[in-house]
Amino acid sequence: MTGTQAPLEVMHRMFDEGFATGDDAVVDELCSPDLVEHQFGLAGVGAEAIAHVKAAIRDVHGAVPDMRFTVEDSVVVGDRVWVRVRGRGTNTGPFFGPPSGQPVDITVFDQARVVDGRIVEHWGVPDRFALLAQTGVLARVG
Repeated sequence: MTGTQAPLEVMHRMFDEGFATGDDAVVDELCSPDLVEHQFGLAGVGAEAIAHVKAAIRDVHGAVPDMRFTVEDSVVVGDRVWVRVRGRGTNTGPFFGPPSGQPVDITVFDQARVVDGRIVEHWGVPDRFALLAQTGVLARVG
């Protein structure tokens, strides 16, 4: 891609080309090699952070292969972008056990710093509790 992508465009691409498709190669294009990742479960710096984000893309796509994401709210201030994203799909892949076949509808809040078209720092809060409840995982542990 030529030119520098705007922060919101970078976030759209991460969801649409990465998490929705399971193609983790987009991380190499959209994230700085020096990425600082703050999200619980993915935290790290540099190569470790990149590996964690790629694994998250594969994990989400594996559990909910038809997951589609809609950016419902966004704010961009300088090099920082905040988004509220809705993810919807069906749990047809393994997720803490066999697939439930249940619909999934979750919210994700993300903040990122994007410099020269690449994410250099990221904070994310996916509603993992809703995902566990909607896929039946919580019912199995009770």
